[in-house]
Amino acid sequence: MKGLERLVGAARERHARAMTPRELYVVAVSAALYVAVAATLAFTIPWNRETDPVLAVALGLAFAVVSRVEFEIGSIVSVATQLVFVPILFVLPLPLVPLLIPFAYMAARVPEYALRQKHAERALYDISDAWFCIGPVVVLSLLAPGPADLDHLGVYALALAAQVVSDFVPVMTREWIVRGVSLRESLGVAMWVYNIDLVLSPIAFMVAIVAADSSAVIASILPFVWLLHVFAKDRRERHSAALELNRAYRGTVMLLSDVVEADDNYTADHCRSVVGLVNATADELGIDDDARQELEFAALLHDVGKIVIPKEILNKPGALTDEEFELMKTHTIEGQVLLDRVGGLLGRVGKIVRSCHERWDGQGYPDGLAGYEIPLEARIVFTCDAYSAMTTDRPYRSAMSQETALEELWANAGSQFDPRVVSALAQVIRTGKVIESSPAFDVRDVLTNEHPRHLDPTLDSARR
Repeated sequence: MKGLERLVGAARERHARAMTPRELYVVAVSAALYVAVAATLAFTIPWNRETDPVLAVALGLAFAVVSRVEFEIGSIVSVATQLVFVPILFVLPLPLVPLLIPFAYMAARVPEYALRQKHAERALYDISDAWFCIGPVVVLSLLAPGPADLDHLGVYALALAAQVVSDFVPVMTREWIVRGVSLRESLGVAMWVYNIDLVLSPIAFMVAIVAADSSAVIASILPFVWLLHVFAKDRRERHSAALELNRAYRGTVMLLSDVVEADDNYTADHCRSVVGLVNATADELGIDDDARQELEFAALLHDVGKIVIPKEILNKPGALTDEEFELMKTHTIEGQVLLDRVGGLLGRVGKIVRSCHERWDGQGYPDGLAGYEIPLEARIVFTCDAYSAMTTDRPYRSAMSQETALEELWANAGSQFDPRVVSALAQVIRTGKVIESSPAFDVRDVLTNEHPRHLDPTLDSARR
């Protein structure tokens, strides 16, 4: 499954859970600061228009309805509320806007809180996520507090920029404190949201111009909102189908892992050890998240073909004969055949499994691939597999020390192993960065409805 879909699944799981104490504290502080700023603006900014309670409630409900049209983008949810928010800025009194938006967000989420699809604590996000409206309210109140006017396009562009800044800075700060998300990671995800706002803003502005004479014109966006709802629903269903398919893949991996464990405890324990090394080495090499799951599954299942190898050969205390070794070498092909029967994602994993004993110099098996002909995932698994085997006790020899095993890897870098992978693994061992978790544990969590390990390095909500 691709990275964005993994993040969608993680976000769906997370929303139903209570916040961690750290997250709760940070989001509560952000929400409290927002309330303080909104109240200050309510008392300091001139109320440039008369307040129509019926209109305010109607626009608040319209904002709530539009915010229910959600496009899942990785770990964030983008909404088309810009279509309503821009007219609100030109129809309602500006100081009222920061007070209205959080209530509209909470009204939109009432069904989810009632059905426990979202934990009640996460209502604090409905307040913290409203920071985006502060920037444009301040800019418009200072430079163009009147009705929408084409003569003030420069001011409106500045207001849009202020909206982005007043949203991004609090959200980025919140996510950096809670999850250690970097500025670069935040920008990469947030740009999806801001690009949508940029596209919708001209449409919303034209509606706002007409709404100066009749606020009922705002209802003209409803057909467009309905169309977006159809697209959003289709996207959500496709994500759900992909997540369900991934659940099936993980169930298959769990089953195969259990078969290997029942057949040969050493092979199962060894494979899990390799997964930890592979994960950490992949981090060191900067492996793209879209390729990570196939790599993890390949690490866990790289020896799955050994279930067809006789146990007397697998556990033989001495050296194998030529005939026995030739039979042992078939386990990579048998592993691919087994995974090809499942197909899809595991079919692709099978191609990696087939190449997990190819050597950098072309002297490996089964196809004699060399150098960059060998899939990078297979090169990583091969190197980590060798290190794990050398540092594990076997019936025919004692385990090597870490230092001796690393010396062996370096001695064969450029012949048996990819030198770049050896360097990355050596860095992992020296710094103790080995990740102990593995997809096997993810699978158990999914199948028992427990929470999977944290997969999300990006923004948590940021519905704007």
